[in-house]
Amino acid sequence: MVHHIEVWVPDLKRAVRSWGWLLEALRYAVFQDWPGGRSWRLGETYLVLEQSPAMTPDRHERLRPGLNHLAFHAGSRERVDELTAEAVAHGWVVMFPERHPYAGGEQHYAAYLENEDGFEVELVG
Repeated sequence: MVHHIEVWVPDLKRAVRSWGWLLEALRYAVFQDWPGGRSWRLGETYLVLEQSPAMTPDRHERLRPGLNHLAFHAGSRERVDELTAEAVAHGWVVMFPERHPYAGGEQHYAAYLENEDGFEVELVG
């Protein structure tokens, strides 16, 4: 089981707007909050967003070595659709719109979303 995941972000306020909405919609609850970061917890696992002073100023690039995306169980297909419809108001865009919601293949119902900082999430139904 994953204990926690820490994601360094270039703009904490912007990240909290997009990630915070999504995590809370997926039933994560705010766990920790400090001037340089915030975390959300679901069960034993938590996700941390931090704007670290040690971070290099580059934008996240999912196509480079490192993290490509995080995938979350969203529940039903209807819930995937609801979250996808709400996502734009919270800084996310639908990736691969011409193949949505089957961008992962005909048997895989999911939304692929990207936020303003280049982070991708997959919401699986």
